[in-house]
Amino acid sequence: MSLEATVVGSGSWGSGFARLLANRGHRVQVLTLTTVEAAQLTATHENPHFLPGVALPPEIRFVAIGDADVSTAELVVYAVPTQSVREVSRWAAPRRAAGSLQLSLAKGYELRTLKRPTQIIEEETGSPAAALSGPNHAEEVSKDMPSATVIAAADEAMAVALQAAITSDTFRVYTNDDVVGVEFCGAVKNPIAVAVGMSDGLGFGDNSRASLITRSVAEMTRLGMIQGAHIATFTGLAGIGDLIATCTSRHSRNRLAGELLAKGASPAEVQRQVGQVVEGIPTAYALHDLAGRLGIEMPVTENVYQVLEGLRTPQECVADLMGRAPKKERHEE
Repeated sequence: MSLEATVVGSGSWGSGFARLLANRGHRVQVLTLTTVEAAQLTATHENPHFLPGVALPPEIRFVAIGDADVSTAELVVYAVPTQSVREVSRWAAPRRAAGSLQLSLAKGYELRTLKRPTQIIEEETGSPAAALSGPNHAEEVSKDMPSATVIAAADEAMAVALQAAITSDTFRVYTNDDVVGVEFCGAVKNPIAVAVGMSDGLGFGDNSRASLITRSVAEMTRLGMIQGAHIATFTGLAGIGDLIATCTSRHSRNRLAGELLAKGASPAEVQRQVGQVVEGIPTAYALHDLAGRLGIEMPVTENVYQVLEGLRTPQECVADLMGRAPKKERHEE
């Protein structure tokens, strides 16, 4: 069944996801920040800054958000950084059809409120929202490399409807009712990837990388479970699957950010050099606050926060992690 879909956001994943929807036969419009950007994308049907070398289907319409009409959209996709989700969902609230499906592609926590993207969307629009998360680098999905993902929704019918609308020969979609766990995993893997990038930037090897990733699963589980996440989510696509991809891929902005930090770049310089939003930076701050509020130890992500705040060097973080008291290897510790 063909849907009328609006993708809010024209970054790499917004553009890539719009391509996926258009190739599934849906009628797609992508909302950009400016009319200039909309005109450029319309003229070239390529996004050279965020998704170079990928031809976007000519059927996709690009419209500046100030000129957009979303009143007939049956699916609204939020493909913006987490810190922008509230602004765009508040904009969409009075303009969207009451019964339209809502899907978040954002991965993080809102600073100050520490809310997940679907919580923000539901708060602003008064309607339910689902979350999509998994090892889904836009650069690979947009080249039709086989990928899998998870759509999490409290309403199974919504998850199944979205699954049917999005699944393709190269993009396999699973459903999950653990919205808390799926969104949590999608957020926490980013600062962990920053930590892995710092390890790589310091010249450490595979042992260091594997150790960081594995021990990070333990701290992910600690904080996730206390929020009500399901244990199985951590070993699934949104958990270890996305964690591996983000920590090891050459496409990972967060891993690259960690490498730059290890070489002495400031957070501002990192953001400038990466050229796109590095979700692991604000998420490290959010997790510092969230873990502190809940009384949960998060040594890996806490060390990323310490580096971002200038309180420790990456080398000092290594000493801190390696100098921790020996323990049994148990997830509940």
